[in-house]
Amino acid sequence: MKKWGKLSKNVLQAVFTDLAKSIAKDGEGATKLIEVQVENAVYEYSARMLAKSVVGSSLVKSAIFGQDPNWGRILCALGYSGIDFDSNQIEIYLEDTLVFAFGVPTDFSTDQLSEKLKQAEITIKVNMHDGVAQGKAWGCDLTYEYVKINALYHT
Repeated sequence: MKKWGKLSKNVLQAVFTDLAKSIAKDGEGATKLIEVQVENAVYEYSARMLAKSVVGSSLVKSAIFGQDPNWGRILCALGYSGIDFDSNQIEIYLEDTLVFAFGVPTDFSTDQLSEKLKQAEITIKVNMHDGVAQGKAWGCDLTYEYVKINALYHT
């Protein structure tokens, strides 16, 4: 029975993850699915809140829509989370490209990274270098169509 319990938990986790991604991907007017992965945080709760803060940021969503590798918007969204962290300790990756490390921006090709940000699925990874906890969150980009649909919607 224990074997089935573990299997059932894994199957449910996979189904719920797929549903969460589908909901995020199907946002009105969305063109991109954004996955934010936070790793090596002190607590799982902290990792999840940091990831949610980034994926929920209108400025991050707009940057992703515009293929702008703006690490400053990601760092700012982490700060809005309310979770204490040391920006001199973290790394930020956009599509596996290191854009910010230990308090300073890195040397990367903006043009090459902008090309990668044209994909339908974008990954932002933040390494907190502060523990072993992980968290993920999914969302979509903020497009002209999204604003139009929601501006014209009346209750």
